[in-house]
Amino acid sequence: MFCAQQQLKNLLKKCEAKGVKVTQLKCVREFLKEHDDYCKPKKRIYFKVMLIISLLVYAVAYYYGHLRTEHCSLLMPQAMRYVFRPPENCEFCKQVKHMEHVRDISVEEFTERYAYSGRPVIVEDATKNWTALEKFNYWYFRDIYNEAKNKEKVIDCQFLPYNTGFRHLYEALDMPAERVEFYKAKERGESPEPWYFGWSNCNGETAEEFREHYGRPYFLPELSESSPIDWFFMGTEGLGAQMHVDNVRLPSWQAQLAGSKRWLLAPPPECYFHCSSFEALVEKGDIIVLDTNRWYHQTFVQPGAISLTIGAEYD
Repeated sequence: MFCAQQQLKNLLKKCEAKGVKVTQLKCVREFLKEHDDYCKPKKRIYFKVMLIISLLVYAVAYYYGHLRTEHCSLLMPQAMRYVFRPPENCEFCKQVKHMEHVRDISVEEFTERYAYSGRPVIVEDATKNWTALEKFNYWYFRDIYNEAKNKEKVIDCQFLPYNTGFRHLYEALDMPAERVEFYKAKERGESPEPWYFGWSNCNGETAEEFREHYGRPYFLPELSESSPIDWFFMGTEGLGAQMHVDNVRLPSWQAQLAGSKRWLLAPPPECYFHCSSFEALVEKGDIIVLDTNRWYHQTFVQPGAISLTIGAEYD
């Protein structure tokens, strides 16, 4: 349908055709100039609306199909994440002065004293039936991952290179033997480069193989469930994770399968005047239970052997 302005233009054209110079009237010229855009074709508006809808549909599909399953292209700097972290209630750490060591602890005692209290503990006898302590090493992981059928899925799992410069797990598992055998090379007077990295085992194929050699720690509450994704950390003397706090929902346990690792624990900044910092040595066969979302923690691999840690969240 033509709008009133278009009809008026048509009327003026007819007047001009008959020699009537109506457009010479100043008021008519100003009216046409002010309302010239009102009668433009509507196709442009329809195109803009369809373009906006298409972009919104694409954005939603991209979010659910990519961003929720892949790693983010742009990460917020760690310092900024700490700035906007909600403050902790310092009651969880006020009475904690050192790391407690226990053995043969019952599910009931663990639940009451440690499970959800934020109090860290080392359980010294929780891996005694695991074959992982003897079977897991650098060469074992290299062979298993090289034989994996879906290597792309392995690369999609989260990988933490720390300061090594490795781009993905397969690159980390392709080191020369002299660098892998760091301590033997040092004894020969060589100067190998140390290394430390971690990865999540999100690939079901390899996870099934690994879990044949370790299981659920005996002290966990009977109704609790562990995360379906486990973590591995492996490295040589002196290296480890820098001081940080994790962004996870649940407490976690970490089992030391080889070597030993020194942990430095510190309360969050808002609790510095209420709680203590302390160190703990986790040795082969120990499991440390820690709420890494509350406690700031830093790790150092102790001299003598490659450190290998496996960890998982529990609720």
